[in-house]
Amino acid sequence: MSSYSFDTPYTQPGALPWLRPLAISVAAVALSGCFSTNTSQAPIATTYPYSKQQRMQAAHHWDVLANHQAESIVSQADTRFRDLYILPAADDMSSLQGGEFDRGFRDLLTSQLVSRGVRVVQAPHENSASVQVNVELVEHRANRFVRPPNGVLTALASGIAVATYPINHWKEPALALLPLAAAADVSSGSWTSESNEEIIVTTQIVDDNQILYSSSNIYYTNQEDRRHYAPNQVVKPPAIPTISISDAW
Repeated sequence: MSSYSFDTPYTQPGALPWLRPLAISVAAVALSGCFSTNTSQAPIATTYPYSKQQRMQAAHHWDVLANHQAESIVSQADTRFRDLYILPAADDMSSLQGGEFDRGFRDLLTSQLVSRGVRVVQAPHENSASVQVNVELVEHRANRFVRPPNGVLTALASGIAVATYPINHWKEPALALLPLAAAADVSSGSWTSESNEEIIVTTQIVDDNQILYSSSNIYYTNQEDRRHYAPNQVVKPPAIPTISISDAW
């Protein structure tokens, strides 16, 4: 008597091999409808699109910002023809800002405004508007991953490949370093690194409690330059212990 197998066609030897995983996938999708798969106990962390941020580490950079602010101020109809009084910098260490930047930026902004024909007055009067400059220091304590600039990894891989070929084929392998050195000379001026410290510089023009102009800019800064922007937040070195010596018994 011949035997008869009740196996389904996709389990028969030689049957279409993709039917089994397809059936499993269909069953998994069908079962997933019984559960709320698009739920989470907390929001999923995502990143931001690739962006760039400048690093402020020279007085010339302060002047670049002053030039930008002056251009923006003269382009506004509400501030272009107003007498402007620039509020002086804080002169006490109890202030949250102060430092060389607080004083220097005001002088640079004054020069940039005057060079554009803006009336800057030394004392406020009834028709003048006040220019305020605020500096906020931001310190990040967590470790943050920042991807390298676009093309860096590709350039490194290409450099390794270029250097490997002459080592195996050329009599003078050191010559392979010449194109890499030339590329470094061209691009080294653009090299910098991220910092755990940033500053937010806000310039505002206020007239009778009304803000006529407000502009904020964010920059990386060096931790060693903190005294430029927030001298009261400079970490002081630990005190050196002293021992009193006396000849009295």
